[in-house]
Amino acid sequence: MDASPLQLLERIADTVIPLLIIVSLGYFYARRTHTDMSVANRINMDLFTPALIFSVMSAESFDVISHIDLAIGAAVIVLGSGLLVWPLCRLLKVHPKTFVPPMMFNNSGNLGIPLIVLAFGEHALPAAVILFLAENLLHFTVGALIMDHRTRLLALARNPMILATAVGLVWSLLDLEMPTAIDTPIDMLGQIAIPLMLFALGVRMTSIDFSNWKPGLWGAILAPASGLVIAVPLTYVLGLDAEQSAYLILFGALPPAVLNYMVSERYNQEPHQVASIVLISNMASLAIIPLTLAFIL
Repeated sequence: MDASPLQLLERIADTVIPLLIIVSLGYFYARRTHTDMSVANRINMDLFTPALIFSVMSAESFDVISHIDLAIGAAVIVLGSGLLVWPLCRLLKVHPKTFVPPMMFNNSGNLGIPLIVLAFGEHALPAAVILFLAENLLHFTVGALIMDHRTRLLALARNPMILATAVGLVWSLLDLEMPTAIDTPIDMLGQIAIPLMLFALGVRMTSIDFSNWKPGLWGAILAPASGLVIAVPLTYVLGLDAEQSAYLILFGALPPAVLNYMVSERYNQEPHQVASIVLISNMASLAIIPLTLAFIL
């Protein structure tokens, strides 16, 4: 039975408002008190998020095979978005290495995982993690090669999230059982990851720079547009069911990942301009995400 307009609005509010509250807490706390999230972010990337990934992938309910189509869909959206946007860079008078990566690599971690879980429930967490892993793997490989074609991909093997994915995948395929004494602390560490991601996103928003507002505005339009143009027809091509289609469409509508700024800073690729693109796009998502939820719900 279809939901009434009031029920639909309530479900969207129940999904978006908790995210807004945590992001806002991070924003206002950082405005009042100087907040350096670099250590917390590094711990989250090196420990809490890998714990979340392994916890989900090693769970008895996790089925790798049932999520392969979603992983393929996420990869097509990421790579396809880059191909769609790349020819527009000359028209927008922006360097492709500055503009294309934020259009490709979306906020599937800080925003995507909690958004999908809140919209569809805890049973959607494995799908959200798979989408995040597909995007993240491409970011550390294709994204690194875009920035510097001399990048050594063997260094990827030392990335904690990739290691957690590999071990979790083997654990899932072998159908191994995790002792409760070990599973509980891993699960507890993983539960820190999502709220910390959202809080860090709020802190990062205090550094928004409107001096590069034009690329930021174009990014806010093109990031979700390029993703959705690919995601909607792709759900039919892949033959996804209604719920998996909703996951993929929501993935396509996500704004650029904050990690794009960190990568641009590392390669000295106009980091201030990338920060503007990322943060203005994430602000615009406050309007785009509820509209997308209304469409898929």
